[in-house]
Amino acid sequence: MQATLRETFEQALGEIDLQDSGKVVQVVDIVLAQAQAAGASDVHLVPDDSGLVMTWRIDGVLQPILNFPKATAANIVSRLKVMAELLTYRTDTPQEGRIHAPGDGVEMRVSTFPTLYGEKTVVRLFVASGQYRVLGDLGLPEDVEGNLRQLLTQNGGIVLVTGPAGSGKTTTIYACLRELVDKFGEHKSLVTLEDPIEAVVRGVAQSQVNPRAEFTYSTGLRSLMRQDPEVIMVGEIRDRETAEIVFQASLTGHLVMTTFHAGSAAGAISRLSDMAIEPYLLRSGILGIVCQRLVRSLCDCCKEIPDEAGKLGLPVQHAWEPVGCDACGGTGYRGRLVLAEMLMPDLKEMGRAILSRSDAAEIEELAIQSGMKSCQQRACQAVEEQRTSPAEVRRVLGF
Repeated sequence: MQATLRETFEQALGEIDLQDSGKVVQVVDIVLAQAQAAGASDVHLVPDDSGLVMTWRIDGVLQPILNFPKATAANIVSRLKVMAELLTYRTDTPQEGRIHAPGDGVEMRVSTFPTLYGEKTVVRLFVASGQYRVLGDLGLPEDVEGNLRQLLTQNGGIVLVTGPAGSGKTTTIYACLRELVDKFGEHKSLVTLEDPIEAVVRGVAQSQVNPRAEFTYSTGLRSLMRQDPEVIMVGEIRDRETAEIVFQASLTGHLVMTTFHAGSAAGAISRLSDMAIEPYLLRSGILGIVCQRLVRSLCDCCKEIPDEAGKLGLPVQHAWEPVGCDACGGTGYRGRLVLAEMLMPDLKEMGRAILSRSDAAEIEELAIQSGMKSCQQRACQAVEEQRTSPAEVRRVLGF
């Protein structure tokens, strides 16, 4: 039988005494190695009155792993701060640093935050520098992947990747960047402006913003425009000023790739409109908007749901639910799949709707009529194909 995550981690610890502060370096190395092996995206270390509670986020869901004793809790956090080159004596203010992995190892970001019982620490393992390197690795629907590849050959305009936090936007945008490197190599000037740099991409001039030095997205973009770029990757649109510069760049012969928090592709247009971006800029600047969500994939131990109630209102004929076995650690799920929709605002009807500031519902309806398959439709198809469950769809997409 396959051991649970907790059992696997305890086996890796072996005979190490967790009360021994002299073993902290070894313990932290094991934590990071095992989390990476388990496919975790984040390691959470939360202090309480008894010690340090460790959970790993796997496939988007936190899984309890181990509770470290109070005697070594502060030392574990201090070790991570040393590795990330943070100030160990500052425990009263948030800090953020980076663990530089040797060779092709997974890059990690360490974030600390003061709480009642000590510093809460989160280690982010950047999958963008791991297995999902190019578009073909992401599992995007064929039509979305094909359209995205075509847009990456354009000489101007914006490719927008949207979705909530944790939906894989950054992974997708890095895959696009690598596609451009593979296709054009040194024949195109590729630059980025990020916060933070999550993966190093050879052949790209990458820069990280530094607000303390007044090096923000907006100031950095203005300077980048004088660096003769052809493709600009902006980590995220966060405010109106950044959005305006991004759109201006797209209209002056630059291909811009960026991410944006929005619940749907049509919703991204509405949010940008609410940020006072002029409709003509939205209509002329955007090449395509990808909205994506990640849902957990069912393990082979799933079983078909016999009644309508178990389908949770989804318009499907057949549905399956997770059961749980040793292979999936009792969760009923193994890995994740991407649900994606792509809006191409190049139709006359949609252009008129954008120029008239129509709401997201009307724009989405026009997009669906023109052939866009929404994330909800992709989700129902995935349920029918026994790839995920109604409960997981509702967890991610809501009711």
